[in-house]
Amino acid sequence: MLHHMISTGPRPVAPFSHAVETDGWVFVTGQMPTDPDAPDAPLPEGIEAQTRRVVDNLKIVLGGIGLGLEHVTMARIYLTQFERDYAALNALWPRFFETGKLPARTTVGVTALAVGALVEIDLVARRPG
Repeated sequence: MLHHMISTGPRPVAPFSHAVETDGWVFVTGQMPTDPDAPDAPLPEGIEAQTRRVVDNLKIVLGGIGLGLEHVTMARIYLTQFERDYAALNALWPRFFETGKLPARTTVGVTALAVGALVEIDLVARRPG
């Protein structure tokens, strides 16, 4: 098992590895909409901006181990304002992936997330082999 910490990645908000890899499967810890270059800066405003920042952070983690969004098999998305933000998230989500190649996905509403975020996303990816 490989435990990955990406030096250019987002500062962890809790004790964890950015990703853990075993047998070609990569489990990426849920990322927050924080800026890796300014981790204490205010979060972006709104679900669209926060989702873009989270996906950028996920791409940094994946890129740090030689993977990209095209390797993602499953995404789990957590929203603090599910009813308000679900449609906007769904409108934005397909833009991150090749047409017709969306990963499996679960989206759930939660009462709160770390750092006051509106969204958190974790991933499962598969290394080509």
